[in-house]
Amino acid sequence: MSITEEIQARVIDKLDYAFPAKPKPLHDDQKAEYVARIKQLLVEKNAVLVAHYYTDPEIQALAEATGGCVADSLEMARFGANHDAEVLVVAGVKFMGETAKILTPNKTVLMPTLEATCSLDIGCPIEEFSAFCDQHPERTVVVYANTSAAVKARADWVVTSSIALEIVDHLDAEGETILWGPDKHLGNYIQKQTGADMLMWQGACVVHDEFKTKALEDLKKVYPEAAVLVHPESPAHVVELADAVGSTSQLIKASQELPNETFIVATDRGIFYKMQQLSPNKHFIEAPTAGSGATCRSCAHCPWMAMNGLVAIADALEHGGAQHEIHVDETLAAQAMKPLQRMLNFNKA
Repeated sequence: MSITEEIQARVIDKLDYAFPAKPKPLHDDQKAEYVARIKQLLVEKNAVLVAHYYTDPEIQALAEATGGCVADSLEMARFGANHDAEVLVVAGVKFMGETAKILTPNKTVLMPTLEATCSLDIGCPIEEFSAFCDQHPERTVVVYANTSAAVKARADWVVTSSIALEIVDHLDAEGETILWGPDKHLGNYIQKQTGADMLMWQGACVVHDEFKTKALEDLKKVYPEAAVLVHPESPAHVVELADAVGSTSQLIKASQELPNETFIVATDRGIFYKMQQLSPNKHFIEAPTAGSGATCRSCAHCPWMAMNGLVAIADALEHGGAQHEIHVDETLAAQAMKPLQRMLNFNKA
């Protein structure tokens, strides 16, 4: 076994996806009380709520109703940076809060819970990833946004799924070889599309990794008129069945622009809120995450995204504190900002 394989084997052996408990369900009258309280607190605290497409629909609706936004991780951070609110409440997972804090260090960044994480983040610890990079100093380090601030600080470039292919294609044209982390499926998709020389960290998203080829083929037979929308964090054989492949925002756009009335969607089902909002006359079906008689661990919904409940949002606004506020070391944030800024500048070019 090579040193590179040994490093990644140690990480895989230690992985523990002990999924958190979901928030306790609320009755409709309780929901109404919390929504009213959150709206009041947002005004009192000069705060704005930004929510990811994968959070529960009631959270997305609340963000929209209060002048916040529903978006992917980078657009959430950008919105917060451009908004005049003093406090950002980030409904998503921890790396999203960190990105928001890096881009807006002068603002208070709160999250419903700091325990909401991501399997890609967990599966790419800084010590092991840094050792992996050290083994290949000749390669340009490109990391996915779904990583900790420390991993971003170790990188040359940070990318989102919407711009990763363009940036890697650009770097390949410049003659650079790539060290990619952490999502292996997204990396393999980009490598196939660009032909770039890429060395992969072997991380995966617990949601997208579970979409099943045979089950998807069977579902396509039931809905032959349906278009298949796939996020590139999914396995290659699932991507091959897609009519459109792309990031969350790109898949939402495809659902609007394609003429099909029915769609099979291989990404977190939280995205259905926005798809149905923008295309109310279309029908959206979850791509299967388990074969016949099998079970799945995430069932097309991130268990950490599900931690973003109304009770936790109200508590974050009312009390703040160590269990809600995001802090990023200033030196680390400055270093992480460099690869983030490269991506932002590339996107403007």
